[in-house]
Amino acid sequence: MTNTAAPLSPATLLRLPADGRIAAGTHLHGFGGFHGGLTLALMASAMQGAAPGIPLQSATARFHRPIGDDFTLETSLIRAGRSVTTLGARAVTAKGIHVEGQAIFGSLKPADWQTFAPVAPVAPPPQECEIFAIPPEFVAISTYLEIRPVGTSRPYAGGAEPELVAWIRLLEDEEPPDALRFVFLMDSLAPSYAAVLSTLALVPTVELTVRPSENLARAASPWILLRARTRAASADGWVDEQIDAWGPDGSHLGSAQQLRVVRTD
Repeated sequence: MTNTAAPLSPATLLRLPADGRIAAGTHLHGFGGFHGGLTLALMASAMQGAAPGIPLQSATARFHRPIGDDFTLETSLIRAGRSVTTLGARAVTAKGIHVEGQAIFGSLKPADWQTFAPVAPVAPPPQECEIFAIPPEFVAISTYLEIRPVGTSRPYAGGAEPELVAWIRLLEDEEPPDALRFVFLMDSLAPSYAAVLSTLALVPTVELTVRPSENLARAASPWILLRARTRAASADGWVDEQIDAWGPDGSHLGSAQQLRVVRTD
């Protein structure tokens, strides 16, 4: 899977089978290493290979240390049931295991249970919102994304609420997000806790879980509206974050939870 002829973009990388060795080029870095959401998306892709045709219900990654070198994905079957299959995955370099994760794939019988979903925040369409450009020297992978914040809250602006709302999309094409793109995009905003900070501090991810909604299969736009909010933060720096996503039509596309930690070193 490694391509030394030209750097692979996130969309191209997610279209390829996630097997073999993956080139962790610096153009795919977030803060401090290979982008976490893209790592989880590639792990989900590798695990999907062992559960073909079964929808992804949840994917979780635990980040032990940043990935700076090329890495290999290793997968294992944890349990294969009649309706739910669970797999595990690891991202491994010559230095050892950097990321471990699990994914749940499942398909239930059609039913008519009552449904619930978070309501989308009031937001103008993305075309009416200004583009927020992240300096690539801070987050190199941001050059592949278009981010249009909603409202006045911005990262490291010393705001009153630990919340960020923004439209986001991949710049490479006009395709709506599939499950893998969705996993990647759910980790593409700045940490919501950064909205209350006035000086630069890193808030890296320790654990990330993404759960697509059944509505994602009907998405027709490349744009998704993200609302990331810190639900709780402790004095020693642990941050519990909730992220929800909607399409332009207001349909809830899925959610994510992040455990983060604030660092100044």
